[in-house]
Amino acid sequence: MDSLDLQVLTQARDWRAQGRGVWLVTVIETWGSAPRPPGALLAMCDDGQVAGSVSGGCVEDDLIERVRHGERVAKPSLVTYGVTKEEAARFGLPCGGNLRLVQEPLGDTPWITQILERTARHELVARRLDLETGQVSVEPASRGEAFVFDGKTLRALFGPRWRLLIIGAGQLSRAVAQMALALDFEVVCCDPREEYHLTWDVPNTTFSKAMPDDLVLELQLDPHCAVIAVTHDPKLDDMVLLEALKSPAFYVGALGSRGNTAKRKERLALFDLTAAEIGRLHGPIGLDLGSKTPAEIAVSIVAEIVAVKNGIVLTQKKEGSAMPEASGVCARG
Repeated sequence: MDSLDLQVLTQARDWRAQGRGVWLVTVIETWGSAPRPPGALLAMCDDGQVAGSVSGGCVEDDLIERVRHGERVAKPSLVTYGVTKEEAARFGLPCGGNLRLVQEPLGDTPWITQILERTARHELVARRLDLETGQVSVEPASRGEAFVFDGKTLRALFGPRWRLLIIGAGQLSRAVAQMALALDFEVVCCDPREEYHLTWDVPNTTFSKAMPDDLVLELQLDPHCAVIAVTHDPKLDDMVLLEALKSPAFYVGALGSRGNTAKRKERLALFDLTAAEIGRLHGPIGLDLGSKTPAEIAVSIVAEIVAVKNGIVLTQKKEGSAMPEASGVCARG
């Protein structure tokens, strides 16, 4: 699930509130290089309007035409595209990609309101759809879970499955936070310095004035967490690194030049960190994009975090930074 799917649910609920007929379409399985992952959502209104996507466009066009011509399912139904090469080419599925969908009529929408309210509180929840009855329920979920379809029940996750802890509340942190939110990260910013925490104004983030090392221990970082230290203050940055590098967090990085990074590693070696733990530090932080402005630097940082999350071997990495294992840090959600 990504934040776009929450927008799809919001639009679907609005259409139903206007008395329109609405159908939800969920990607349940893909083969080859289908463009959207399992769990991706599309909402269709009876007047032909759509929100979201399940492919590059041709599948959506076909689904809309079906609705316009009266092919409107009354209960959850399976739809498959791209079974043959000819069909894959017709619907614009690249490289022989296949796509399997569940199409369902949208009835009452309290479950959508529940999902929207709970995800606004940074909760991770699952929507369970029984294909036999069409019944929908919402239940708690955990970060280690993924989309599931067993032929009878669909279970899709909504809410942040990834968390980014930013130490420092400056201009760069704002840009990073906004990009991470767009990628469906839960964002926590920490800065105990009064001159910074009084001006933090990024919506939908959590702000903490705690000391960074205390907050790391409080958050109990897991393999779905990333940490970046960008205060330019060694007293604060080093504090968080001492704890974060010992945690299961999939990414730990700190802003600084190659020279400053080397000095930081020397300081960290004076404490109870192993060479392997210090070697996990990403620094200089971010991909080498020739970034100059805060927004450009934020792009390089977030791009690196996403690459490590997805298990991509970094080929455009700044010299001196940690390199992820080729196998990736965890399963994709």
